[in-house]
Amino acid sequence: MATLAFAVRRRDPELVGPAAPTPRETKRLSEIDDQDTLRGHVSFALVYRARVMDDDDVAPVHPAGVIRRALGEVLVHYYPLAGRLREAEGRKLVVECSGEGVMFVEADADVRLEELEGAGLRPPFPCMDQLLFDVEGSGGVLNCPLLLIQVTRLLWGGFIFALRLNHTMCDAIGIVQFMNAVAELARGLPAPTVAPPWSRELLEARNPPMASFPHREFDLIPPPAPPAGDMVMRSFIFGPSDLAAIKKHLPPLVRDKATTFEALAAYLWCARTAALEVPQGEEARLVIIANFRAFVELGLPGGYYGNACVPLAALADAAALRGGGSLADAVALVRRAKAAVTAEYVRSTVDVLVLRGRPFLALQNLFVVSDNRHAGFHRVDFGWGEPVYGGPADTVFGVTFLVPVKDRDGEDAITVPIVLPRPAMERFAAEMESLCKA
Repeated sequence: MATLAFAVRRRDPELVGPAAPTPRETKRLSEIDDQDTLRGHVSFALVYRARVMDDDDVAPVHPAGVIRRALGEVLVHYYPLAGRLREAEGRKLVVECSGEGVMFVEADADVRLEELEGAGLRPPFPCMDQLLFDVEGSGGVLNCPLLLIQVTRLLWGGFIFALRLNHTMCDAIGIVQFMNAVAELARGLPAPTVAPPWSRELLEARNPPMASFPHREFDLIPPPAPPAGDMVMRSFIFGPSDLAAIKKHLPPLVRDKATTFEALAAYLWCARTAALEVPQGEEARLVIIANFRAFVELGLPGGYYGNACVPLAALADAAALRGGGSLADAVALVRRAKAAVTAEYVRSTVDVLVLRGRPFLALQNLFVVSDNRHAGFHRVDFGWGEPVYGGPADTVFGVTFLVPVKDRDGEDAITVPIVLPRPAMERFAAEMESLCKA
């Protein structure tokens, strides 16, 4: 999509605060929220078709006005998101519930949805820096708006809802819950159907903290040098036939038990390791992200919208991943990592984050795979129907997402955005093409 160019006209940015008085207080973030790995921003894009006009409609409704109004009303319920992050003693993150508001931008773009679809509606989106404009003074982690939202109307109807989130406040499920609340009020509901408790104190470290697992995802190793050369982002779509082709490489006993996530994550890990030509003897590190809301032992209430995921590492010698017959071994490693997450593992992760001073994920040969298929971005309906694309707007080197989309035949598929140095991307793309021909 990167070759498509168009103009975007933006109105002046504004702060949208809660539509009614909210408590003025300071709230501590959880230890899961507070880890250094999450001290940054993530961006999402939801793309909508034009609304079908009813007989009673006299003029098209501008989505920005509808969403702005609903946003202010929802912030009464999610008032911490209208505050600002501060650092307390020991770099502990707290949110000052000041009611200052979230950043909001209304815009119009000289492009039709059909043009975007024709180019392939997935990351990297063209002119993304204009569809989610980095408003001056909004890009920091501390003392800045926690959300930046831009609603851009397209020619002939349709619009793009783009959002940048301070990741310390929510994970994917949490921010989708917030978006759904805005969508419900935009559609005329009087209040969100899901109440948003804070409850971040439930994910504090034990006293005393104690690690009961090795947590190789946080290995204390020197960070690698930045990759050399020009970095390229591409998205690859895996439809039913592609997923079947991947599983065809597995022995029958493994194939029958392997989930789509296990097979695809393992395949991507092997292909990426080969494309990067990671040397023999070096460990390749896959980290998967596991949601732990379902563990009743942790006591998280329904509607919890903070970060409720832990990273889980699978490690292998790079040569083993690049060798023949390695896919089944990689699937086994992914499955073993998934099986490791328990309530005790979560508590141990919280304690490790405190004991080691909020360590960043070990970056050496790191590949993070986050499964967004069930987060619900593709179901958020502001009154224009479900989006034709809903998910991450971009990614960075070392991180990818599984995003639900429709393929050219209208079948359910998965798009995977990848960032690699250009020569490695050429090798990775060649592997993807050979899969399609298999």
